[in-house]
Amino acid sequence: MIPFDYRRAEDAADAVAAVTTTPGAAFLGGGTNLVDHLRLGVAEPDLLVDVTRLPFDRIERLPGGGVRIGAGVRNSDLAADPLIRQRYPVLSQALLSGASGQLRNLATTGGNLLQRTRCVYFQDVTMPCNKRAPGSGCSALGGYTRYHAILGASERCVATHPSDMAVALSALDAVVVTQGPGGERRIPLVGLHRLPGDEPERDTVLEHGELITAVDLPDLAFAARSRYRKVRDRASYAFALVSVAAALDLADGRIRDARLALGGVAHKPWRAVRAEEALRGAPATEESFRAAAEAELDDARPLDGNEFKPPLARNTLVATLRDLAGEEDR
Repeated sequence: MIPFDYRRAEDAADAVAAVTTTPGAAFLGGGTNLVDHLRLGVAEPDLLVDVTRLPFDRIERLPGGGVRIGAGVRNSDLAADPLIRQRYPVLSQALLSGASGQLRNLATTGGNLLQRTRCVYFQDVTMPCNKRAPGSGCSALGGYTRYHAILGASERCVATHPSDMAVALSALDAVVVTQGPGGERRIPLVGLHRLPGDEPERDTVLEHGELITAVDLPDLAFAARSRYRKVRDRASYAFALVSVAAALDLADGRIRDARLALGGVAHKPWRAVRAEEALRGAPATEESFRAAAEAELDDARPLDGNEFKPPLARNTLVATLRDLAGEEDR
């Protein structure tokens, strides 16, 4: 680990100013991903600005019926919050499916969104990686690709985003609130993360020094009927091969509306808009669910080593929708 400077931010404006004026600076939240990268040599900041003491640790009702989650709310507290469990169970389930209890006690909402890929080549500084060292190449192409992307990848990067929480927030139409040098900005979560394109080193649309302060959830009544399903290589402490976040609005056996997102399949949480469109107005049947899954995965392009992912994603999506529809009959 190389030496770096450390300072504790007095308030959000102080944090933003400190990072903005130092090109090699970074924010420090729970540190569950960043500290690993310091040890591995993946990250070499000149300055870490600690934002853990800023007043962003509350979950509050918004005037319009939504909920604001402070960026500093710990993952374990968010998963256990009665309001979240009742109105957005998909979010609570996604959080509890990630990491370990110890890590969830440290990890923050803002930090979880900014996790970097767990691609083995990104974390191995002896290997070429366009995300870590732009222009050096992508070692995953022709290499180990079990966890890699099948949607939205590029020739420069086939990594996937690791967060479970972000997949649920994507399905829920969450909005990320930030503070930067130019003031406050509101970014729909589906637009926060980027596909790799020619710049895989950029995970998000955030500018240097832009600090996440909160995540707003809309008042989405049918989110109370929602679910998160994660398929992984072992029962706990493993990243998703494929995951599904889903919410259904059902009436008289038909689907009035749906919110769907996939994890483990792309460089960002993948909002399944084609599947949502296919489901709206359709009967809540196995045939409808399978047709929606086929529509969403039609553009999937697996790599040598993860050919199993398209059928796995289709079947996981269908199974999740079937479970949600079954709740109406009970």
